[in-house]
Amino acid sequence: QVRLVESGGGLVQSGGSLRLSCAISGITSSYYAIAWFRQAPGKKREGVSCIKSEGDETFYAGSVKGRFTISRDSAKNTVYLQMNSLQSQDTAKYLCASDTSAQQMCLTITYGRSYEADNWGQGTQVTVSS
Repeated sequence: QVRLVESGGGLVQSGGSLRLSCAISGITSSYYAIAWFRQAPGKKREGVSCIKSEGDETFYAGSVKGRFTISRDSAKNTVYLQMNSLQSQDTAKYLCASDTSAQQMCLTITYGRSYEADNWGQGTQVTVSS
């Protein structure tokens, strides 16, 4: 059974940084992707960033490109989302998800859209104060 556990959220001032972690367990496929999504109250869930298991190819939504960096530590089975230059519009609950249709999920992320991934974590709240 796949399990994804997010951590690292919190309250930060505008312009600050946070690093989110997604601890992964139970994935048996060698080809998959891990993505970060976010959802603010009253808004649709949107894709933020994605990383493939093969080659660590990364993808970003336009709204975060240049500010957020996704990375993977295979030894720790953890995916990170480094978020810099945070803005109030980045306030949301951030969720990580896994899917074996890696290319499809990651390409969807680049359009900032949501995606019905196979597995989801519970999320971690990020609040940016102005």
